[in-house]
Amino acid sequence: MEPSWLETRSARPLYLAFVFGLALGLLQVIKLYLRRQRLLRDLRPFPAPPTHWFHGHQKLLQEDKMEKLEEIVEKYPCAFPCWVGPFQAFFFIYDPDYAQTFLNRTDPKSQYPYKFMTPCLGKGLLSLDGPKWFQHHRLLTPGLQSDILKTYVKVMAHSVDTMLAKWEEICGAQDTAVEVYRDISLMALDIIMQCAFSQETNCQINGTYDPYLKATSELSKIIFYRLYNFWHHHDLIFKFSPMGHRFQELSKVLHQYTENVIQDRKKSLKAGMEQDTTQKKYQDLLDIMLGAQAESEDGFPDADLQSEVSTFMLAGHDASAASLSWLLYCLALHPEHQERCREEIRSTLGEGSSIHWDQLDEMSYTEMCIKEMFRLIPPVPSISRELSKPLTFPDGRSLPAGLCLFVFDPLRFTKENSDQRHPYAFLAFSAGPRNCIGQQLAMVELKVAIALILLRFRVSPDLTRPLSFSNHTVLKPKDGMHLHLKKLSGC
Repeated sequence: MEPSWLETRSARPLYLAFVFGLALGLLQVIKLYLRRQRLLRDLRPFPAPPTHWFHGHQKLLQEDKMEKLEEIVEKYPCAFPCWVGPFQAFFFIYDPDYAQTFLNRTDPKSQYPYKFMTPCLGKGLLSLDGPKWFQHHRLLTPGLQSDILKTYVKVMAHSVDTMLAKWEEICGAQDTAVEVYRDISLMALDIIMQCAFSQETNCQINGTYDPYLKATSELSKIIFYRLYNFWHHHDLIFKFSPMGHRFQELSKVLHQYTENVIQDRKKSLKAGMEQDTTQKKYQDLLDIMLGAQAESEDGFPDADLQSEVSTFMLAGHDASAASLSWLLYCLALHPEHQERCREEIRSTLGEGSSIHWDQLDEMSYTEMCIKEMFRLIPPVPSISRELSKPLTFPDGRSLPAGLCLFVFDPLRFTKENSDQRHPYAFLAFSAGPRNCIGQQLAMVELKVAIALILLRFRVSPDLTRPLSFSNHTVLKPKDGMHLHLKKLSGC
């Protein structure tokens, strides 16, 4: 009688491997099942919108329909759990008391979406945690103090004037519909390149950074898509997908541009073409980082240098461009507030086109309009943390450790004096110990830009091109932003 195939020496390893693989697969299924049951139990106190058993809320979140979120906020007060597939849940909160409860803690940044950004940005302030975050934050904060920002106003004004000259050439004396988002993006990139890295790019004129802008925009959309597609949470699956291949290609574009910035500065320093930093009026962020590296390369290695340059280069233009675009859109929709801002700006600056640091504090109504824009259309609509220990909210409901929390800026809050408003009702730049390091720079840039624009143009909406939102990590107009620009007489 011939032996069965299981009894042959060559077949036994295959059989054992099959049994071992089957056992591992079964254990993984049990683990995922128990995870789902645990999440269902822990999130039971918090009602949620109807969900598909397999896809969760994926369809809802990947649609370009912000009004759906508004409906959810109305129906589910304070917070709701959001399922991404059958085994992963995020927890969205939009109540100021809830936000204060957990943002005042020191929970780490959640791995979502920051781990998805790491391949293209590296580990900079945006994604770091622990002692290394404190080291980088302490190192870079002096480069964003008021005495440094004062020197940037003239640089910002020059970049805005370059953009306005392009608009004047397009419009002439006519009321003209213009797609403004691309020009604003180039202007914002021009500003961060000069202010943070002292690099003259002429990008608004020669378009040399167009591939960089296109890459950052597409990467932002891929990261957003990956965040709400649970299959692509797995690095191996994502890496070998068509979207993963595209992500790697675009990441190389970003790395090349940031590497060029660093190498250009190092060459300049080596050749002695730049003034000694002791003779300069200020140190820019790249000076500070290179100085830290010169003192201790182990303390600030090349990987850290590239990560922070990439982070500031992207965050410094992407969110700023979106903020200014939404501000213009809001003022276009509300001409009475646009005119009141213009009157305030004229009374502060006169009819001249120059603007100075001391004048920015006098633009109080303009600042209120900026904050109202952040309330209505937050360019960075969410921030996230991962609970390091259980959390109990003021109403007694609790969440376990390990859950990822996302905070949406409140869709509505009282317009009373800021002193009477809940301090965590306005989270344009986050809050607590991890608030945005560049918030003062962003506010200065917005004030300078909107002041110079409103002095020279009246802005109105293009009703033939209705605006829609696009799903990115930064909230952007889906098909550009089309506005009517009318040059003001005497300018």
